[in-house]
Amino acid sequence: MMHGLVFSNGYEKEISVGNSLITSYFRCGCLSSGRQVFDEMFERNVITWTAMISSLVQNELYEESLELFNQMRSGPVCPNSLTYLSSLMACSGLQALTGGRQIHSLLWKLGIQSEVCIESSLMDMYSKCGQVNDAWKIFESAQDLDEVSMTVILMGLAQNGFKEEAKRFFMKLFESGIEIDPNMLSAVLGVFSEDTSLSLGKQIHSLSIKRNFGFNSYVNNGLINMYSKCGDLEESAKVFSRMSQRNSISWNSMIAAFARHGDGCRALQLYEEMRSDGIAPTDITFLSLLHACSHVGLVEKGMELLKSMTDVYGIIPRAEHYACVVDMLGRAGLLNEAKTFIEGLPVKADMLVWQALLGACSIRGDPEIGKYAANQLILETPESPVPYVSMANIYSSRGKWKERARTIKRMKEIGVSKEIGISWIEIEKEVHSFVVQDRMHPQAELMYGILEELLELMLEEGYVPGNVTPTECQTGICLTRYIQNFQDLYIFGGNLEDMSKYALDIGAGHGYFKRNEESEQLRFQQRGFGFH
Repeated sequence: MMHGLVFSNGYEKEISVGNSLITSYFRCGCLSSGRQVFDEMFERNVITWTAMISSLVQNELYEESLELFNQMRSGPVCPNSLTYLSSLMACSGLQALTGGRQIHSLLWKLGIQSEVCIESSLMDMYSKCGQVNDAWKIFESAQDLDEVSMTVILMGLAQNGFKEEAKRFFMKLFESGIEIDPNMLSAVLGVFSEDTSLSLGKQIHSLSIKRNFGFNSYVNNGLINMYSKCGDLEESAKVFSRMSQRNSISWNSMIAAFARHGDGCRALQLYEEMRSDGIAPTDITFLSLLHACSHVGLVEKGMELLKSMTDVYGIIPRAEHYACVVDMLGRAGLLNEAKTFIEGLPVKADMLVWQALLGACSIRGDPEIGKYAANQLILETPESPVPYVSMANIYSSRGKWKERARTIKRMKEIGVSKEIGISWIEIEKEVHSFVVQDRMHPQAELMYGILEELLELMLEEGYVPGNVTPTECQTGICLTRYIQNFQDLYIFGGNLEDMSKYALDIGAGHGYFKRNEESEQLRFQQRGFGFH
């Protein structure tokens, strides 16, 4: 209607009117109409170009926006700061590092690279492109920083795997008296994992309450994930239940929490509640649900969910979904069905899918399908140690020592090395980390001595390390070799006064790591001990 009035009153040549129409159409989601107005304008100024470029970016049409930006630069109208900001956002969305660097160079030539909003956008662009060092250089050289800049660099550290750096940076901001906003809290909560101190997470939770962020969905979603990953499922559920407004991320976070802790039935129940609440499931929802079905053996339900993804919700499964299904079938002992499922996929199976099949074969001790999966995985990732180590363990479980030796020899010949495993434990609010064969701890010799005594006691009770040859067991070599690879070294690294308590827990075969007892029990069973 308004557009018609523009023509009927002869305002179609007015630049300001055209600019307003472009913005209005894009805000209403009428992208083609907005573009048509732009194309038909008799004259365009910098506001016209910037409005069009920023509107395209806001609608995630990044490539089209950059094409328009380049077209603008070749004409008589010069971009302004807002134009460059929108173009940098497009580069961030596309992770277009080359284009981002080119814009950065233009900003240097124009002398506007030091504007606070420009610096924040540059940091965001470099962070999204995985170049955290470049983002950090801009941050360090910046003369004026605001909360947006702080949040951008914090999120950049968090999203690129610099977990400890992100936590330290957050604490530095807090101690410096910087105003903490919900985005900062959400970013730092996102870096929490199983090796993070739960006490730190609780402090951040307390801070969110003091700052009156209790109703912020992003903060609450982060708290749900944080508590879940740190092993406190009950607290995750409390945060979720107190939320007055829940979005799809809230539901997905809680469903994932139940799935992560092996409560598949509760995860499925929550999925039904989510649908009843009018929230449509996403691909992340189904990933958690398939994971839940895998761990509780609900094969039929899992296959039903996979089918409903496309048939009901029009969601195309990704490799992660297919890998979950393979894992689900494998855990149920349906290895042939898992192999058939992979062969019937509409897309080529990737590394994740073959790893899932190989992992299932490792659990079931199936060398035939395991070798098939290992060969496929080698084709996908020739430098990965996973297929060789997994097959060596499968052969060991079946007593095929020659095949095991050949696999290890082949692995060494091609120069593939096994990744170092790392473990951790929190004692007295401090997280202690250890790697396999770690000798760096000042009391390492004492620890190894205690482990040797424990293993001797276990052997007397009938335990036999599963991944060693009979000869090694008879000669006692297994004792030394198994201790060298015993990942529970870290139990004693935090406080030697608690050794007897933890030793009793291990001797009984229970999980000593209170934050994730079920997970630790599983680790203990998978490390190669078999009762005979």
